[in-house]
Amino acid sequence: MPTERPKVVVLGSFDDLRSPDVRFLQEAARRGAVEVLLLSDRAADFSADRPPAFQVEERQYLVEAIRYVSDVRVIDEFKDPASIVARCAPGAKAWAVREAEASPTAHSFCQSAGLEYLVIRDEELEGFPTMTGPVQQEQPVEGRKKAIVTGCYDWLHSGHVRFFEEVSELADLYVTVGSDRNIEHLKGEGHPLFPEEERRYMVGSIRYVKRALVASGWGWLDAEPDIEVIRPDIYAVNEDGDRPEKREFCESHGIEYRVLRRLPRPGLPARQSTDFRGF
Repeated sequence: MPTERPKVVVLGSFDDLRSPDVRFLQEAARRGAVEVLLLSDRAADFSADRPPAFQVEERQYLVEAIRYVSDVRVIDEFKDPASIVARCAPGAKAWAVREAEASPTAHSFCQSAGLEYLVIRDEELEGFPTMTGPVQQEQPVEGRKKAIVTGCYDWLHSGHVRFFEEVSELADLYVTVGSDRNIEHLKGEGHPLFPEEERRYMVGSIRYVKRALVASGWGWLDAEPDIEVIRPDIYAVNEDGDRPEKREFCESHGIEYRVLRRLPRPGLPARQSTDFRGF
């Protein structure tokens, strides 16, 4: 029987989730099973003295999709952080905070409550770790297909996550992220906003993705060399990504071509990277 991992509690609003947030959750997860106490819209508004940019339903959906998170609980009132942890995290063995959020008061609370106070230092959050091992010509799990999706994923949002979720229901999901040079070539100067390794890391942090990598080819079929290695059964795109070159490539290589409608998770707003970038 596997030993149950100790519970590590994390508190925050996780509004506009970005790579530093994910790196923090990853480092916290090295210490145990991460339970996120997610501030509701009302609580987040009070704690930050401004309304959150994203409503709690969308923030919860994104945080739950992070592979380093074991559980999420929405907290609908805001007191001091120690009071919330004391009331809402029974059974927790540790409370993880970022270096900038560490306080003597919280440290004293943890000592009195028998909790380990995990202060994750800024230098621990540097870089974007990769999943171990190269992508190889591996055989799929018996009865399970492999699918590939490609794209820029410049500002990861709930629409991307929903797309990954839907494709992962069809097959094990591999995602190739366009290289910086190729994205600039295809989309023009100013693209992408985030470097390829950061985009690759963010995509790979989503639990629906089996493996994320930077595409090694060029043009709209920049994933062609990687497809030859992965050998997917399915190439999935959304309506915006449907292109004749991709259809023709799949027909000539015996790959099923799937075009999914661009629909948000029920109850969530439609999202586009253009809206976040502003261009």
